[in-house]
Amino acid sequence: MDAKMIYDFLREVPAPAGKADMILALGSHDRRVPGYAADLYLSGRAPLLVCTGGLGRITRNIWAEPEAEIFGRICREKGVPAEHLLLEYHASNTGENFTFTRSLLKEQGIKPRSGLIVCKPYMNKRALATGQKQWPEVSWSVGTPEITFEEYFPGDPSEQEIAIMVGDLFRLQTYAEKGFQVPVEISEEIRRAGERLVQAGYGQQVV
Repeated sequence: MDAKMIYDFLREVPAPAGKADMILALGSHDRRVPGYAADLYLSGRAPLLVCTGGLGRITRNIWAEPEAEIFGRICREKGVPAEHLLLEYHASNTGENFTFTRSLLKEQGIKPRSGLIVCKPYMNKRALATGQKQWPEVSWSVGTPEITFEEYFPGDPSEQEIAIMVGDLFRLQTYAEKGFQVPVEISEEIRRAGERLVQAGYGQQVV
């Protein structure tokens, strides 16, 4: 299945090693992300958790509150203390998740050297590549748990979810060319899978 192949490719990143100075939860429509981030914080993986996100291309159509507000509330409900939680309310894309958070932490006098990114599993590769480009002073890794395609999409993914994955796949090349992220190698097999899905009508999120 082409969608599963792309999901597995986008999810695969090196496993994080050790503790970090902060956890960065990237805003999205997936309410599971702040739960993953809170679990990492509560397990002692970092002393600070930042939720970043205003309203992006998906959430502006489904939510009235900024992503960070919703994510922060979920983190607090899971037990993350407010004094160890920062919210960045304005980012509307992945690059801004990093640059706006960097500005927020600078205002607070915080200069992290390492960070754990938490995001939708199929955003792992692009999030890591973006962080490495936009905030290179930080040593980034990804803390999103290993979740299979079948676990993440009980039943089948929606047409929108497939379109978002296809969009993220082709953004790896387009955004690297624009200087938004570091390059990521895409095999011909994966590229062909993405092209088949575009031809099948799932190209709405391709830029």
